[in-house]
Amino acid sequence: MLEALGLTTTAALVYRTMLDRPEYGIAELASHCGLQTGQVHNCLDELTALLLVRASADRPGRLRAVTPEIGLADMIARQEADLAARQAQLAASRAAVTRLVADRAENHPSNGERLLGMDAIQSRLEVLGRAATTEVLGVHPGASQRPEDLSAGRDANRAAIARGVTIKSLYQDTTRNDPHTTTYAHWLLSLGSEVRTAPVLPQRLVIVDRRQALVPIDPADSRKGALHVTEPGIVSALADLFDQAWATAIPLGATRTEDPEAGLSTIERELLRLLGSGQTDETAAQRLGLSTRTVRRHMAAIMERLGATSRFEAGIKAAHLGWL
Repeated sequence: MLEALGLTTTAALVYRTMLDRPEYGIAELASHCGLQTGQVHNCLDELTALLLVRASADRPGRLRAVTPEIGLADMIARQEADLAARQAQLAASRAAVTRLVADRAENHPSNGERLLGMDAIQSRLEVLGRAATTEVLGVHPGASQRPEDLSAGRDANRAAIARGVTIKSLYQDTTRNDPHTTTYAHWLLSLGSEVRTAPVLPQRLVIVDRRQALVPIDPADSRKGALHVTEPGIVSALADLFDQAWATAIPLGATRTEDPEAGLSTIERELLRLLGSGQTDETAAQRLGLSTRTVRRHMAAIMERLGATSRFEAGIKAAHLGWL
């Protein structure tokens, strides 16, 4: 469990031993854990940086372990704050990149080729997949993916992976409930690809070798067509956007840490943030890959939990409780 929070295996062992044997010094810790004294010092440096050990008041010059109820809770809180900051940065980057792509497409039409309709998009994806040499990055928002679209990419992805191309795919958390998408995602994993999910994703996006990209002409309806972008400045900005989204996502199969006291799921917490920023139910639903009805059901549950009679009151109470 401690390793899942970012501790090395040896540091986790030393921390547990310090909790069980607070009287142990460096030599005793090394002997008990089967480590060298230098390794114990390195572990203590790691634990100190994470604020899991502090100077002992009873034994000057020694350290004491902070109880898990405090130390690990503070550690998770710091990780959540860092995640929230990265998500805010991602939202700002998403907006900036969307404006950049739209502006360049409108004022510099020679910098991108318009592909109208799904047939044109699929044909170009086949060409790009065959030409890929290092990596293919994909963002696939929405609560589910069309089975025919998933099937269309199997051969190209299998061939690319066989050539040593790295494929990284980002899906929305809600797709974990879609059998077609999860089956396809696990198939990708079985071939050695990487798959992660996040509550909120940027617009649909495919980047090949960080030199070419496909972005929707209309983010609200990606099936209308796409813009094939090759201009280095735009592709680099899109790649940065993907990297930020990837950093806030978790591997498929892993679970997100929930707030046991607040009882909020990741989706509910993100929904509160979106609605608190002025998003409509419809926009929030689209961003989260949910139906509008599901968004309203989530919001009603949150209001009932808070004892709020309005969304405004719910926002105030949630902020007061530190849920936002």
